[in-house]
Amino acid sequence: MQGAFSILSQGTDGNRPQTLEALVAGAALLLPMLDVIPNAAIFIKDMQARYVLANRTLVQRCGLKDLRPLLGKTSAQVFPAQLGPGYTEQDRKVLEEGFVLEDQLELHLYGSREPGWCLTHKQPLYNRDGEIIGLAGISVDLQSASETHPAFERLAAVDEHIRAHFNRRVTLGELTRIAGISVAQLERYCKRVFHLTPRQMIQKVRLEHAHRLLHTDLPITDVALQCGYTDHSAFTRQFKASTGFTPRQYRQATGH
Repeated sequence: MQGAFSILSQGTDGNRPQTLEALVAGAALLLPMLDVIPNAAIFIKDMQARYVLANRTLVQRCGLKDLRPLLGKTSAQVFPAQLGPGYTEQDRKVLEEGFVLEDQLELHLYGSREPGWCLTHKQPLYNRDGEIIGLAGISVDLQSASETHPAFERLAAVDEHIRAHFNRRVTLGELTRIAGISVAQLERYCKRVFHLTPRQMIQKVRLEHAHRLLHTDLPITDVALQCGYTDHSAFTRQFKASTGFTPRQYRQATGH
């Protein structure tokens, strides 16, 4: 699916549509196929970061019954206040700077408003003159671990170790010793079993804990320390990359 968007945005100049409208008209022919993908939100946005095309999964994630109410709106207008503005800020970086977002671990709120995780990809769409005319994106729900993989038991021990020690620095060296495999094997197997790199696994556990603690009155500096960040600014940067908000903004948006 990411390959399809690569074709849209990086095809040869002569084959690219000149306008976003023409591109969307072509992409709309694929919508029936995109609608049957249950675990991936797929979309195209215009230069104002407004939706011009989206699949059924995204429509349902926004709490809507069909696509029409979504069209012409930004993420900030349709997603919860904790997250929507951050997505739109991210969109503007893609549209204004040509920034390509790859494999970004992000916190999402689903229809139940329960937090969940996605891996998000966004890239600009260009016309044949090399001008940005919009963006395409895909946000894939993080799926459950592949328990049938031969290395699952070793990696389950790695996951358990991360969850027990995320409040301090966890090195790749200690993870490879637990699994009894090389760093390259650890990276490859973690992607296959957990769909994340080891560093993303650590980041995910830390941010899940931060999400819970930010719903309490604990000072943000203490939240950072309890989640394994000795550098408060590093915690703020990583939390904002995941949610679009600083920890303080997130806490204000949730009313705590």
